[in-house]
Amino acid sequence: MPWRTFRWYKGQKHYSGTYWSATMRDHVIYESRLELSRLLFADFDSSVRGIVAQPFLLKTVMEGKVRRHIPDYLLLTREVPVVVDVKPLHRLSKPEVAFTFGWTRRAVESRGWAYEVWSEPPAVKLENIRFLAGYRRDWLFSPEVLEDLRGAELDGVPLGQATCCLPNRSEPQVRSAIHHLLWTRSLVTDLDRPLSPSHVLRRAA
Repeated sequence: MPWRTFRWYKGQKHYSGTYWSATMRDHVIYESRLELSRLLFADFDSSVRGIVAQPFLLKTVMEGKVRRHIPDYLLLTREVPVVVDVKPLHRLSKPEVAFTFGWTRRAVESRGWAYEVWSEPPAVKLENIRFLAGYRRDWLFSPEVLEDLRGAELDGVPLGQATCCLPNRSEPQVRSAIHHLLWTRSLVTDLDRPLSPSHVLRRAA
């Protein structure tokens, strides 16, 4: 459970909400659109095994004052836990932000964990991942179609041609299943440019 949850109020500047995470098979909260973008990237990352929002309270005494901070996310990965703070790039240079993130990093890394400050991601990659997230719910796809696609020779095939690789299945059904396999990283392609039929598919290593 989150250490704290957000509040809604009239005139707030940030859009808060909940996101259904395929990784967690449950909803995860976010307090801004920028936090939602980090959540999307985490949900898409095959190395992430768990996502916790507002995971814990850090409390210390520095320079004679009690300092408190609740990080935005804790990502449980195959290697080490990753503590994430999300902040717009233009606010990172503010002294109070730099101070808080500085002692937070020292506290987190002293445990052998990783610490990350996340700002605005590349716009095109974010939009591609946001699009593929629409295909993250695995129960919406035919297991038979997914199995047929996993057995098909799609390595090096453009996305536009791959949708016709199963002639006994409808093209929209196959296209949606391919998008799901891209979400699960069974198939990969270049996400640094807008997705198009010319995108070449590759089998995941």
